[in-house]
Amino acid sequence: MHVPLVLTDFLDRAVELYGDKVAVIDGERKFTYSDMNRRVNRLARGLKNAGVEKGDKVAYLAPNSVEMLEGFYGVFSVGGIMTPLNTRLKPEEYRFILTHSESKVLLVDHELLHLVEPILDGVPALEKVVVHGDYSGKHANYEEWIASFGGDPFNREPLEETDIASLLYTSGTTGEPKGVLLTHRTNYLHAMSAMHHLRVSDRDTLLHVLPMFHVNGWGSPFYYTANGATQVMLRKVDPKKILQLLHEHNVTVMHMAPTVLNMIFDEFEANQEAMHQQNVRVIIAGSAPPPAFVRKVEEGLGWEFVQVYGMTEIAPLITTSVIRSAGKEIELEDQYRLKAKAGYAMIGSRVKVVDERGKEVPRDGETTGEIVTRTNTVMEGYFKNPDATSAAIRDGWLHTGDMATVDADGYIDIVDRKKDVIISGGENISSIEVEGMLYEHPAIVEAAVVAVPHERWGEVPHAVVVVREGAEVTEDELIAFCRDRMAHFKAPKGITFTDELPKTASGKIQKVVIRNAFWKDRDRLVQ
Repeated sequence: MHVPLVLTDFLDRAVELYGDKVAVIDGERKFTYSDMNRRVNRLARGLKNAGVEKGDKVAYLAPNSVEMLEGFYGVFSVGGIMTPLNTRLKPEEYRFILTHSESKVLLVDHELLHLVEPILDGVPALEKVVVHGDYSGKHANYEEWIASFGGDPFNREPLEETDIASLLYTSGTTGEPKGVLLTHRTNYLHAMSAMHHLRVSDRDTLLHVLPMFHVNGWGSPFYYTANGATQVMLRKVDPKKILQLLHEHNVTVMHMAPTVLNMIFDEFEANQEAMHQQNVRVIIAGSAPPPAFVRKVEEGLGWEFVQVYGMTEIAPLITTSVIRSAGKEIELEDQYRLKAKAGYAMIGSRVKVVDERGKEVPRDGETTGEIVTRTNTVMEGYFKNPDATSAAIRDGWLHTGDMATVDADGYIDIVDRKKDVIISGGENISSIEVEGMLYEHPAIVEAAVVAVPHERWGEVPHAVVVVREGAEVTEDELIAFCRDRMAHFKAPKGITFTDELPKTASGKIQKVVIRNAFWKDRDRLVQ
């Protein structure tokens, strides 16, 4: 029997088993799964009325909100393709994505409307704009619009699991953004694997910290909905607000970037008397943190730290660092060291680290290669970009561009992005390793290490750091600190102090912005 794996099944299950349970909390608004389902039915009818047909793109520009969550299931109900937009782009970037994606309808939050208003007339395929929140104007108001349609069961467009569900645009830091095509099957199988490894259940309350347009910000709603978990919305990253919502709603799990967790820890330390510990799993993706950071989270906050690894092109998670049952006692410090790694393959994914000839590197924890993966969750390709698709997927394996080592137990440890490896005088230097050393210094709260030009060595590591409030440290002290603890050629040759590092909407440090500032007067980046 063939039963298509389609994402609307997840909401159906939640409504059947958890209909009267609170599904979403968005500020003062609360909706049960039955409430949410009726709203989704109204949205689906609205989209159908707007002319959305199977295969049409529906774009969303919104913070984490009930409207954004409803969007996934409403769009899928009419056979549409969900196209979330990064909330930190410029108007011309929105013009490119909306035009390239051929989006037919745009739903936008009232606080973000000004970002797209100047370019809307120049988007050929766009036929309707609907605005979330407190809005009155020439476009449709979301609540008034969906209220004009019935909430009874909607006759959905028949779907096959191979139909495209989502079109997700990468950051475009090395050129125009690329649109990643993911099917219902891809997202469904990823959800099944992720919910197992992250131990998601109906007893969970998720705080949506990652923006839902971002990697696994759009993946997590599927498996938390499938399990009937309560989902709490966070519109903007604010450590005080995160801790407030955490305790107010007894949150049990959050997904975020390491920089956001660092902000939370600083806030926790500053207001420790007003806080209380609770059982929380924090799922971290991004640059691998040093073991000392893991220790700080688990011992200081009392939270469980789970490192995962993935990317948009793989829907997105393929590894986890949860300690495996090994039949032997693992010392606490060794546990922290393992948890800081990208980890091992999740069910359904094959993951290897290979050299330039495609041969697996030795499991010695030292030899560096590129992470490649073969899995049911690999993208169908980049929309309208066959050349980029062929460059990424070769011989049946997706090449991630991330460099890593593998230890004797199969734990993968990311060394760097290919473009972030510093080659100084012929020696490869991991920027992540240098950053990890800087984080060991008590005065440093954030650090980014990039290559800067050097007349003799071609390029050398340079650190841009944020100093903890109330702390003092000099450039010479930081350089000496690193030189005392690592090979001298790896230590930063210079330090820049700053109040804030540039970040993406999800809190990931934008090294390309930092690096470009040092290379702007050069003809090319030496890498």
